[in-house]
Amino acid sequence: MDFAYDARTEELRAKLLAFMDEYVYPAEEVAHQQRERLASPWETVPVVEELKAEARRQGLWNLFLPDSEYGAGLTNLQYAPLAEIMGRSPQLAPTVTNCAAPDTGNMEVLTQFGDEQQQKQWLEPLLAGEIRSAFAMTEPDVASSDATNITTHIERDGDEYVITGRKWYISGAMHPDCKIHIVMGKTDPDGEDIRRQQSMVLVPRDTPGVTIKRAMQVFGYEDHYHGGHAEVIFDHARVPVSNLVGEEGGGFAIAQARLGPGRIHHCMRLIGMAERAIELMCRRAVSRNAFGKSLAQQGVVHNWIADARVTVEQLRLLVLKTAWLMDTVGNRGAHTEIQSIKIATPRAVVDILDRAIQLHGAGGVSQDFPLAELYAGARTLMIADGPDEVHQRSLARRELKRYL
Repeated sequence: MDFAYDARTEELRAKLLAFMDEYVYPAEEVAHQQRERLASPWETVPVVEELKAEARRQGLWNLFLPDSEYGAGLTNLQYAPLAEIMGRSPQLAPTVTNCAAPDTGNMEVLTQFGDEQQQKQWLEPLLAGEIRSAFAMTEPDVASSDATNITTHIERDGDEYVITGRKWYISGAMHPDCKIHIVMGKTDPDGEDIRRQQSMVLVPRDTPGVTIKRAMQVFGYEDHYHGGHAEVIFDHARVPVSNLVGEEGGGFAIAQARLGPGRIHHCMRLIGMAERAIELMCRRAVSRNAFGKSLAQQGVVHNWIADARVTVEQLRLLVLKTAWLMDTVGNRGAHTEIQSIKIATPRAVVDILDRAIQLHGAGGVSQDFPLAELYAGARTLMIADGPDEVHQRSLARRELKRYL
């Protein structure tokens, strides 16, 4: 594995770093001020649209898609350092470059499994940033860490599917531009193969029977920039059979194909969040005095900063190795590494953010610094895309199998 970035990655890194310095970081406070003046907190603030136009103008758009027909045509290894940079401002940067979840995963699903009509109707406007989308999988009434537990029914009635179920923490669903849900449910609930019971269908938001019940909070945050996390009710919502994604019984496999890239993208951005935390720690340490000397002279602060730097360097290498394996042997060949980074990265970044919050005192838990919101996002990723314990269970079984 070559540790040097190739020429194209270096070129995009330079452009993206300049874009962040010139446009994104200054826009963070502007966006907060503009949001306070909106009639609804779910509306898009004007500065976001301005940044999207500038990102497109600079060619910093759809960087996540490896298919050059639809996106930048970057490998996972090329995209990793770019996602890390965007992770330093996770509320704005991924959104304004059209690289934000859940749209990224949904675009990947439509690219791989959508038919020509589905791609024209939904993928093309998503690629253009004209609409937003949601991925409806998690349910409140079952342990969704085991996706085979999902109870939402997708029943065929002639030329239509009838969808009935309750979902929650459906990211993006509160956004007024969210026009389409990819819904996972059971088309064959009594099937012998529990991994062939599920299917995915496209359900437009304005379908009769679809109700956005409420916005779910995450540690008190509603995540307005990403369109929130909604509880959604599907009450006999009807869609044409042509809205099936892939084949009946293929929902579980599609979900796994979607979640692999999603997990590494989250880990890439988490490293950027940790880098932002280290920067804020250092700036705080050299600017504040306590007990007769600066915080930068306190031994415990030295330990926090040194440990954070070592941890980030370790995590980055593991994420880059995983990206390289995904590029060279495929997602299945990198399964162990994907699970490893999913376990290691969020918990380590949560610890770094916790130290950064501690160093900032009351300011660390306030809205005057991004640390509390970063912490909420990082801590959530110990649950999202499969809780840590599920990945630990699977990883340990794979290790033990060699000895049984």
